Amino acid sequence: MPDFSTLMLFAAAALVLTATPGPDMLLIASRSVSQGRAAGFLTYAGIALGTYCHSIVAALGLLRLFLTVPIAYEVVRLAGCFYLLYLAYKTIRAQSSAFAPSSGLKHLSGRRILLEGLATNLLNPKMALFVLALFPQFVNPNEGSMVLQMVLLASILNGIGFVVNALVILLASHVRHRLSTLRRFPNLPKYLLASVFAGLACRLAIGARN
Repeated sequence: MPDFSTLMLFAAAALVLTATPGPDMLLIASRSVSQGRAAGFLTYAGIALGTYCHSIVAALGLLRLFLTVPIAYEVVRLAGCFYLLYLAYKTIRAQSSAFAPSSGLKHLSGRRILLEGLATNLLNPKMALFVLALFPQFVNPNEGSMVLQMVLLASILNGIGFVVNALVILLASHVRHRLSTLRRFPNLPKYLLASVFAGLACRLAIGARN
């Protein structure tokens, strides 16, 4: 296993990375505003599971496929774009306001929200390349199982990410409460969430590999 100083160095890097606003934080915040705290935490849980998947795959060396076979990267990237656009479409099509008792958004199952968070993470090839680029700098093949070392690093990243995003979720919940008083714009949270999905799809579509 990595020594304590290596883990602390990785934890410092993880704190900087998770505290920097990015697509995951934006998605978690928009879910929390539109559907409440539980949805925000479930979205983060899905993203965290995705991080574990990426770290295990990276440890097995499979993510190098993106570097050696460019078409594989493009296939995953386009799949992610279409999936995010599909989520934007489904969100817009949901009936009523996100704050109304009969809201289509509010009735999404916890399982579905978690799986959507997982899917958006798995279908983001940039996340795969990020794990492949960062994690190997803090592991040593001579210090035990590569898979266990990568999972340990993913756990540290997810643990720090949980603390940072919990604060985001709590803040977003406060914003949700404020927005619930804006009766003139009952569908605003729904459009906000759909815009986030569409924006992430565009970012993934036009972004360069690095």
